Amino acid sequence: MAAVNANGARTPLIAGNWKMNLDHLQAVAFVQKLHWTLKDAKHDEDSVEVAVFPPFTDLRTVQTLLDADKIPFALGGQDLSTKDSGAYTGEISGAFLSKLDCGYVIIGHSERREYHAETDEIVAAKVQAALRHGLVPVICVGETAEDLDKHGASAVPVSQLKAALENVPASAEVVVAYEPVWAIGSGQAATAEQAQDVCAKLRDVLAAELDADAAARTRILYGGSVKAANIAGFMRQPDVDGALVGGASLLIDEFSSIIRYQKHVGV
Repeated sequence: MAAVNANGARTPLIAGNWKMNLDHLQAVAFVQKLHWTLKDAKHDEDSVEVAVFPPFTDLRTVQTLLDADKIPFALGGQDLSTKDSGAYTGEISGAFLSKLDCGYVIIGHSERREYHAETDEIVAAKVQAALRHGLVPVICVGETAEDLDKHGASAVPVSQLKAALENVPASAEVVVAYEPVWAIGSGQAATAEQAQDVCAKLRDVLAAELDADAAARTRILYGGSVKAANIAGFMRQPDVDGALVGGASLLIDEFSSIIRYQKHVGV
């Protein structure tokens, strides 16, 4: 689905990051049930783009299911290597993801930054690797509780995004995901107003580093304890174009309700 719809508005994107959950058999059951749930609810497939980010071992199975059943979900990888091929045991090339019809890849998630010591330089190299293989990078930025106290909410995400966009052409499609680290998995989401304030500053970075057109068309997502009860508030904000959902994306009813935010809250 295009990032901008026929009316020139940014297409909302609701993305489910499964993290290290669901094997390939569970993935089939989950995707089928999610699709059936949305169909039963008469969800308008053109109103929101839905993307799922399974573990690498699930990707081929989910790709086959999406194709066979004509399920209109986009597919993405949770990470990729800075390298395209070679003696890099355990790494996954962007070329492999592209061959599996992945449209997206998550880059710079806070868990990768924390547990795998990914620096801004590594994140920037991964963005370039994604673009080389026709993948849309979902660039994650966000501040820790310590960063929040020390620098405020926007300083670290702004710095991270500037670094990630180095040498990115203005014509490239990217997605930005603002995920305050202090909110991820905590049950304590940022307020809609807090999210809007940071996302507006991130859009300013896009305009400065790329150009005004790129800033206008690029989707900025919020992530961090997103659930059906709070998604509407985020989606009412002018600079929030969707959500990168973690734990709630593993719950059929909850995730389908998040996807259908326009229906059940009248946004």
